[in-house]
Amino acid sequence: RAVPKEEQHSVDLIEKNYVYGDIKHEVNVYVKVFANSPFLVCMDLARSQEEVIDPKYLWIGPDGKNLEGRTYVNLTETGKLMVMGFKEFMSGAYTCTLSHKIVETMTQEEREMFEAYKFMVYAYREADHTYQVFVRFTTKECELEANSQFFVELKRILNIIISDLTCHIIESSYKCHSVRIPKQGLSHELFVSFQVNPFAPGWEEVCHQVPYDCEDATNMRVQEARDRIGEFFSKQTYALKHEFQTVPTIHYVDNSFSVTHIDSCRPGFGKNDITHRNCASCC
Repeated sequence: RAVPKEEQHSVDLIEKNYVYGDIKHEVNVYVKVFANSPFLVCMDLARSQEEVIDPKYLWIGPDGKNLEGRTYVNLTETGKLMVMGFKEFMSGAYTCTLSHKIVETMTQEEREMFEAYKFMVYAYREADHTYQVFVRFTTKECELEANSQFFVELKRILNIIISDLTCHIIESSYKCHSVRIPKQGLSHELFVSFQVNPFAPGWEEVCHQVPYDCEDATNMRVQEARDRIGEFFSKQTYALKHEFQTVPTIHYVDNSFSVTHIDSCRPGFGKNDITHRNCASCC
């Protein structure tokens, strides 16, 4: 992911796994934690298509020191830089000075030229996903003692469904409301809300198996948990229509299941869709 600071030139700047510099603007590059950066090219796209005589490249890292010889960089003889196994502390300004010669055809006179390219390289993580779920149930009346018992049992069942994914139900609550339905009169409904969260006890052990992409692993697990819960509620509709001769006192309101996802960032990471609009969903 790369974008110049002032203008969007990303189509021209990114080719294969290369990010080209721009002498007019610093170029923002986003590298996922533990991944390798794309190759940062010490010239702009136009210069890369031209003949360059006696090129020399000097790459300086965020600490102000020469990057040549560092174990975590891959520096090619054509001035391309890749930062490997990117960590948070590697974020910052990577600047390259390209020196090359211009030789006059008639006189063979040589002139040395210098061009500087600046890349702002940021470590990012995928946001941790949690899913907010809303669902409704019809009940006989709001004062019914069975309402709270039902709510406790519902949470217990949902937790069982997703426990093998080390996900659990958090921030759960319900309220009872009277609802006037056109042509059906007044009914009472439980408005239930809860979050599906991927950090149930034991999640760290699962993470240790995939330390480099822990967010990816937890996000995949919580997505699977969300899908299972969605399937559970869709089965309620089928059961009410086909399996019950007498409709239960408290039962699912058809098509009332809705879900939205909530992103959160790990400590030390945050979002800024103005400063980092080309990586707005990143942490």
